Amino acid sequence: MAAELIFADYGNPRHGADLIYLLNLYAQDEMGQGEPLPATVQDNLVAELAKRPHALSVLAYVDGRAAALANCFEGFSSFKAKPLINIHDVYVDNDFRGLGLSHRLLEKIEEYARARGCCKITLEVLAGNHPAKKSYEKFGFQGYELDPELGAALFWEKPLV
Repeated sequence: MAAELIFADYGNPRHGADLIYLLNLYAQDEMGQGEPLPATVQDNLVAELAKRPHALSVLAYVDGRAAALANCFEGFSSFKAKPLINIHDVYVDNDFRGLGLSHRLLEKIEEYARARGCCKITLEVLAGNHPAKKSYEKFGFQGYELDPELGAALFWEKPLV
């Protein structure tokens, strides 16, 4: 099997369709939301990503088939006065798991982050997603805490819509 990783071109119809296809699979996965993306998201996501200069998506193809996806956004660390990359979504299609694609996605993102002078790469992972946690730890990610007495950082949200 030949694997190719590319940065998605949001203006390329194939890249856009493959991004939506993979993200929709992720949304339906137990580690996603367990249901398909709403039609409005499927219809508008690629155009909305294209409007954001700090959005970045990596697509992996295996033998020409869309196999894996990572959606990322550049942020900024005020404590380091440098950019950072936040990995918002990582998904590998069930048919292509076990081929090392998640690590290849992370390598491509790290290469990009280093070239941009980023100070770190961040991501969120569900506490019960043990395969992903193991993969991320193997790649060098770790929990975040400033002081062990204060505990690990938590990822919280306040939905607005």
